Amino acid sequence: MTYASPTDPAQERLRRWRLILGGGAADGICTGSDGERSGSETGSDLRLSEADQAIDKALAALYDRQRGTGAGFASPQVARWLGDIRTYFPSSVVRVMQQDAMERLNLQQLLLEPEMLEAVEPDVHLLANLLSLQSVMPAKVKETARIVVRRVVDELVQKLANQTRQAVMGSLNRAARNRRPRHNEIDWHRTIRANLKHYQPDYRTIIPDVRIGYGRKRSSLQDIVLCVDQSGSMLASMVYAGVFSSVLASLPAVRTRLVAYDTEVVDLTDLLQDPVEVLFGTQLGGGNDTPKALAYCQKLIDRPQETIFVLISDLYEGAGSQEMIKRLAGLVTSGVQVITLFALNDDGTPAYDHTNAHALAALGIPAFGCTPDLFPDLMASAINRQDLQAWAASHNIAVAQ
Repeated sequence: MTYASPTDPAQERLRRWRLILGGGAADGICTGSDGERSGSETGSDLRLSEADQAIDKALAALYDRQRGTGAGFASPQVARWLGDIRTYFPSSVVRVMQQDAMERLNLQQLLLEPEMLEAVEPDVHLLANLLSLQSVMPAKVKETARIVVRRVVDELVQKLANQTRQAVMGSLNRAARNRRPRHNEIDWHRTIRANLKHYQPDYRTIIPDVRIGYGRKRSSLQDIVLCVDQSGSMLASMVYAGVFSSVLASLPAVRTRLVAYDTEVVDLTDLLQDPVEVLFGTQLGGGNDTPKALAYCQKLIDRPQETIFVLISDLYEGAGSQEMIKRLAGLVTSGVQVITLFALNDDGTPAYDHTNAHALAALGIPAFGCTPDLFPDLMASAINRQDLQAWAASHNIAVAQ
């Protein structure tokens, strides 16, 4: 009997399949479908090493119903299991396994005990699950949860903030270029440089054929309103929307508002200075009432021509669909630039209401899913009034027709 060795490609391939497939019969000697001992394509048998047996046990606890302890996990077992998978697997795999454990084994209790919460590998999905449970968390757990949420949010801000600031501010600077400035708005240095070719020696002066001005004197160059469905299917989107809103709110040339809703509407704008407070201000889960949220947002818009309104929703509205479409049409008619995102996450385009999406497309409202890495460029394109259908096509994003 030989142990699987990474130096033997055939044995390593057999070892990996064994760990993927599991099964009692495969523990030790490998046999073919006819029951005959087959060893391997190299002619040797496979026996799991002690380390591989530990890996197999961790996988079986989650994926093998017959051998795993399943929903009968006691708290110490969960804590040990979380420690094991962090030992044996890279962070990206640990996050997938944690999410699978939440879904398959209903292990919400691992988020309700500080010791176990400290053992998990934090990511966006875990953060969303944490926020959805905040109403039932004991005070001590909520303190630990805030630490975990802060870690994830800080990582997201570090990853997304510079890209967002550069894309949005660059677009605002281009959009604010003023070719017909009033006298007190003229940028004389740029105007002189642009008109040097019109210098008149006899008069020792320049004829300013082209005048370049500063942007209009106003409190902000662009208003951005994000309206986010925080029902159960939109958990990760709410997390990303909260982070992006906080970054946008830090830009002096942008006036940002964030509104989240289920069957009730909550305005989170006053919390935007701290994305963690924003996320703890949400109450994830429940139903949704998009028309009610749109009615609230309409009252916030006082400069429709300079407002970008982003609705993040899968558009499943049931009896309220007609009213939702009517209110979105009203925003478009008033001059607001409206964008609908089925999701703002890394999971691809989710299920969405195709009938409502088709109705929005008929109104000229682009509707598609967007990943976080593309969101800054999307906002930059919207500020520049580019064709967002063409923008989506250039990024291989399917747009509702």
